[in-house]
Amino acid sequence: MKIILRILFFSICTVLLWSCGSKQKPQIAQAEKRTVIEMLTNFGPIYLELYNETPQHRDNFIKIIEDGVLDSVLFHRVIQDFMIQGGDPDSKQAPDSVSLGEGGLNYRVFPEFHPNLFHKKGALAAARDNNPDRASSSTQFYIVQGKVFTDSMLTLAEQRINDWLAQDLVKKDSVNHELSEAFYLAMRNNDIENYTRLNDSIVALAKNYEFEHYTIPDEQRQVYKTLGGTPHLDQNYTVFGEVIQGLNVVDSIAAVETGDFDRPVKNVRILHIRVLE
Repeated sequence: MKIILRILFFSICTVLLWSCGSKQKPQIAQAEKRTVIEMLTNFGPIYLELYNETPQHRDNFIKIIEDGVLDSVLFHRVIQDFMIQGGDPDSKQAPDSVSLGEGGLNYRVFPEFHPNLFHKKGALAAARDNNPDRASSSTQFYIVQGKVFTDSMLTLAEQRINDWLAQDLVKKDSVNHELSEAFYLAMRNNDIENYTRLNDSIVALAKNYEFEHYTIPDEQRQVYKTLGGTPHLDQNYTVFGEVIQGLNVVDSIAAVETGDFDRPVKNVRILHIRVLE
């Protein structure tokens, strides 16, 4: 009888302890699932994840993939140790001699700069023109190949980032409205003489413009010093994903022979691209 009571007492204590422990156990939130993209090129497959922190770019990329916009487009601009750029719909049937990079759909995507998303090797980012909002192309993108940086090189990259940020703030400052309007008019009209003169004025004003300067975070500096990337583009172009498999394919594409306008001599084509999950 004593043995039975001991067993019963032990069982009750065990249940109570488990119950108390289960109540105190914290709930661990699952990481938000990322969309995975399969990009098949004539150099091999590249697999990418899209960031949830940039929902407008993520959703736009998914849409143009599902609409077939990116099937058969070329990587029309390739620069070794920098990046490979594609997504121009005009490149699908383009003759070898044609300059590419102006094509796209009739809208832009609002910029989504995020302090934790940066231009490390394998980063997927949106291309853009020199529009005042720094809004992204509807279709064109690039994948960073980059290179490894030293501390001194990162300091120079940091200075370059802040130069661009200052110039952007000067253009947006209401005090400089007439200057900015004239600058963008000269750019639209391909008026090189006035564009250069007005740009020089903007650069001069930016040198003394007061604002909170950007500093590359230590953890990102470490990535640039080991894996590599293109840090001077940070906070100026939207990064919205990264390569999770196929960096060797990116390296192979970046190494091809190129001609005028950094276009590969032999076409590098996205054969098919699809959303996996």
